[in-house]
Amino acid sequence: MENSNKILQAIGIPHSALLSVIFGMMILSFPLGTFVMFHTELGDDINFELPLNQFELFVAGIGISIPIDIEIGDAFIFLWLVYVILFTVALLGPKDGFLKTMSSLLSHGKLKTKSNYLVAVTKWFSILILVSAIINFVQESFGVSTVPPPAENNLIQFFYVTLAPITEEIGFRVLLIGLPLFAIYSHKSSVKHFFRSLWAPSDNLHIYNSRRAIILIVVVAAFFGLSHIISGEPWSNGKFAQATASGIILGWLYFRFGLVSAILVHWATNYFVFSYVNFISQVSLISLEEAFSHSLVHTMEIIFLISGVLSVCILLLSYYTSKKKPALEI
Repeated sequence: MENSNKILQAIGIPHSALLSVIFGMMILSFPLGTFVMFHTELGDDINFELPLNQFELFVAGIGISIPIDIEIGDAFIFLWLVYVILFTVALLGPKDGFLKTMSSLLSHGKLKTKSNYLVAVTKWFSILILVSAIINFVQESFGVSTVPPPAENNLIQFFYVTLAPITEEIGFRVLLIGLPLFAIYSHKSSVKHFFRSLWAPSDNLHIYNSRRAIILIVVVAAFFGLSHIISGEPWSNGKFAQATASGIILGWLYFRFGLVSAILVHWATNYFVFSYVNFISQVSLISLEEAFSHSLVHTMEIIFLISGVLSVCILLLSYYTSKKKPALEI
């Protein structure tokens, strides 16, 4: 166990550094996204004043159109403010701040993700990117490609990419995981307890048998993967495995750490990444496809992948040492 602790401390230094870099890039994505939306030609012949007559939502595998009367820029700012609020909540809690939690990792090699949402977000975001990259590599070696649906307009695409983390996490995680868990494990019937349970299931429900919860998470994740290739504007079939794996990670995050963590990891794979790619596209005057191959994007991918590998190593080592010392928190 002593050797494991030494390894954890050794890994903790580069790991905390990489998570801090990802954290900094996430903060920078907020102004980058607004610049892309309001100060570039991302939409070609349309801009942020484009009127939206309806929201096209994709909730729990069902397409829903909600009639509205708002400009796309105003709707974007509303979503942007929601993410700023969630990011601030994640930065400060639920127990300790981001920097205090990171200092524990740096000095002791212990990653107390339950004490800070944002540490969990940066760690599991890098793990999700690592898992997605592995699945993509394996599938491509067998000739299975992952092709996104064609974008009608890059500005409209950026808006709906920004919207998706909220609607999909509510639709797939809250409605399809949170409600069943409440029905199975709730010991109270108050309205307050109901909403607290949907916000953070593991903290508010008496989950005496996590096997049911895990099975539910996997089933919903498979539905999440399937919906990407059969509903709306579908991806190619290669997206199924990737989206299912992402659904498992997001479902586990929702169950273990709460809705704020699941939304922000989904936000990171959508808004965070696309804000940089669209910014590069507009500044360098290249297509979105070319921007994904830009050296800066490749550097970001390397940071995410290395952080993902270190995160998995720390998870495994922490799990091993916890078997020897139950008091150790992972």
